[in-house]
Amino acid sequence: MTNTYYVYIITNISNTILYIGVTNNLERRMYEHKMKIADGYSKKYSLFKLVYYEENTNIESAIVREKQLKRWHRDWKYNLIKTKNPGFVDIVKNNYTFKVLDPETSSG
Repeated sequence: MTNTYYVYIITNISNTILYIGVTNNLERRMYEHKMKIADGYSKKYSLFKLVYYEENTNIESAIVREKQLKRWHRDWKYNLIKTKNPGFVDIVKNNYTFKVLDPETSSG
């Protein structure tokens, strides 16, 4: 069985602050960001809008990519997002059937 890992970028409502993360369950992780479950950067700055993600089948490669993107200049990150999502539309809101998950029982 092949696992899938996601490197993702979320932003705030005005697209001024970016957060880059990695997860093996994008739907659960977005639920956590949207519900502000975990304290931290995304909760502090109200980052909940998924604007970009990449899939990978190797966790080490996903982590390397996450670290690479975090080192990029701001303009490079914005240009990357614009290649797949020029309007910075919330991918979760527009492309997913977003199920309500219980983070206590969801793995990942």
